[in-house]
Amino acid sequence: MNAYKHIPLIQVVENIIGLDSTMRFAAIIDLKGNILESIMKEGKTSLKSQKEEEHFCMQVAQRRKMRKEFDKTLGKVRYVNVERERVSQIVIYTRRKTIYFTMEPEVSPTKKMSIINRVKKITSHL
Repeated sequence: MNAYKHIPLIQVVENIIGLDSTMRFAAIIDLKGNILESIMKEGKTSLKSQKEEEHFCMQVAQRRKMRKEFDKTLGKVRYVNVERERVSQIVIYTRRKTIYFTMEPEVSPTKKMSIINRVKKITSHL
């Protein structure tokens, strides 16, 4: 049984953001691209405006639909990792939600995979 199954979404994003000091932002997005819950790590400043963040999340939902076209031949997407100069962006697909979080860019691949796997465990019930 998933220990996270009955906790509110705000607590889920708080748990994600608290996984590591390199975390910046975490959001849970519905299949239409609406932000259901999000949080910026205390002491960090957003690199995007609220409007830009909402627009980006809508695009995340659109890309999810586009990637789904290849599930039959290539298999389901496990996660998406975009490395940018100022931030690492990671997207994880659960059955009914999309998890989006950002981290500082200077994180080792091993540490990043550990965080991704922990986020998957926290959000597996969504």
